[in-house]
Amino acid sequence: MLSRILVPMDDSEPAGRALEYALENHPDAAITVLHVVGVPSMMMGDAVGLSLEDDIGEAAANRAEPVFERARQLADEREREIETIVGIGHPARNIVNRADEYDAIVLGSHGEDRDRVVRRFLVGNVAETVSKRAQIPVTIVR
Repeated sequence: MLSRILVPMDDSEPAGRALEYALENHPDAAITVLHVVGVPSMMMGDAVGLSLEDDIGEAAANRAEPVFERARQLADEREREIETIVGIGHPARNIVNRADEYDAIVLGSHGEDRDRVVRRFLVGNVAETVSKRAQIPVTIVR
């Protein structure tokens, strides 16, 4: 039986479906939603923008709030509560580094970069990396 589940979430539809899946299929588990900000890119846009902030933690929390609002709404619709945490940096690395605190990870098949030409065909890069590197069970929701 799973008692703690980590659900990485961005503003994509697959991430929302992953949270819905976790909430509906694990009614007794504590659900923690993780949003990672400051994602490195080829031009370092988001990461550089975050690093220029006076208070990086506060800036990261502000950027995560719209995702958390959506997550809370999904949880409220199912009369469930969730915890939220903000990560900073590379999403897959952030998820894998936190995995030992949980019994399982439930994540969407593609994140917010799902429309980029360079994306994977069926499973996004973050989902693929997490599924290969995490030492706990990973469920990928399409």
